[in-house]
Amino acid sequence: MSSPKLPPFLPAASLLVLSLAAGCHDLSSYSTDTSEQYVGCVIPASFVLAGVSPATQLCLTLDGSHLEDAPGTISSSDGRFQSTPLRPIPQLWSDSLSTFTFGEGHTKDLLYMATPRADAGVPGDVTVVVSLMVGRSVEVRLLRGAPPVASADGSAPPAASNIFAVFPLTLQQGGCASLSAVHCTPDAQ
Repeated sequence: MSSPKLPPFLPAASLLVLSLAAGCHDLSSYSTDTSEQYVGCVIPASFVLAGVSPATQLCLTLDGSHLEDAPGTISSSDGRFQSTPLRPIPQLWSDSLSTFTFGEGHTKDLLYMATPRADAGVPGDVTVVVSLMVGRSVEVRLLRGAPPVASADGSAPPAASNIFAVFPLTLQQGGCASLSAVHCTPDAQ
C-alpha cells in the first residue's frame, strides 16, 4: 500500500515555518522595570545629528512582551518627550518591513512613532527606530523630515525642522527620573 502524496507546496511551507521559528528571539529580556531603564546621551557628531541639542539625554522604558501593542515610552532631557508612548504601526507587523535589520550586533530592529509635547517646537510625529542589541543594550534613532531644498532663485531655504539623532542606551538605575543634559555635555563625559 502506498502512502498518500503530499501537495508540493507543503514541504516548502514546512521549511518556511521552521526557519521563521528558528529566527525568533525571546525579547522579553529587554524589558525594563520601575528601578531601571535604558538611558544614554545623543552622539554629538554633526554628521548624524540634526534638530537635537548635542547635550540631550534620552530614556527608554520597554516591555519586550508587548512590542506590537504597548512597547514603552521615551523621555528626553530637552523636554521634547516626557513619558511619551511609543506607538506601533499595526500594519507594519504584517509587512516584510517588520523584518528589517541593520546587521551584526542587532537582535531586532523595531519601528515606532512618537508625538513630541505640544510646546516642544515644530509639531509633527517623530519616527523612532529602536534597535535591541546583542548584550542587552539598545540604540534609539529619532528621525523626522529632511532638510529643505534651496530654491531655484538661490534664496535661502526655509528653516529646517528635520530631526536625526542616534542614542546608544544602557540599563541604568533610576534612569528617567534622573535625566539631565548636564550629564551629556562634552566636559562631563
